[in-house]
Amino acid sequence: MPTLFEHAGGEEALHRLEETFYASVLADPLLKRLFGEGRPHHVDHLTAFTAESFGGADRFTRELGGFIHLIAAHRHWRITEVERQRFVDLYMQALDTAGMPDDQPFRDAVREHIEFGSRVAMQNSHAETDDQLHPLREVPRWTWPGDDT
Repeated sequence: MPTLFEHAGGEEALHRLEETFYASVLADPLLKRLFGEGRPHHVDHLTAFTAESFGGADRFTRELGGFIHLIAAHRHWRITEVERQRFVDLYMQALDTAGMPDDQPFRDAVREHIEFGSRVAMQNSHAETDDQLHPLREVPRWTWPGDDT
């Protein structure tokens, strides 16, 4: 069975997805406070993170600061549940806009990944101390629904 990375179409397809998604959050009035005018490197970082999570190269961990960078990036933003859910909704819409595979197992895996990741980011955004951070400290490796390998 191919990895989620392979099934998605590899780095190029994930870059297209993240570019589409990032444009949508920058234009969204609810998420504007979290993303502002954007950062030039953000699409590349999102692509590397998703690629690594889905079974691609570990460039996010090796070259881009890894999960510790994500913890620092989300600290003190106080992400609300409404913002978190909007983030998830826009990501799922971006799958269609970017022409990603539309089979249910892939879509379910992506939704689980985004739901989990956005909950971790929301928890970390409210943490006042390191003890309040989510215990995750490395890029999660995501697989197909029901695959426990």
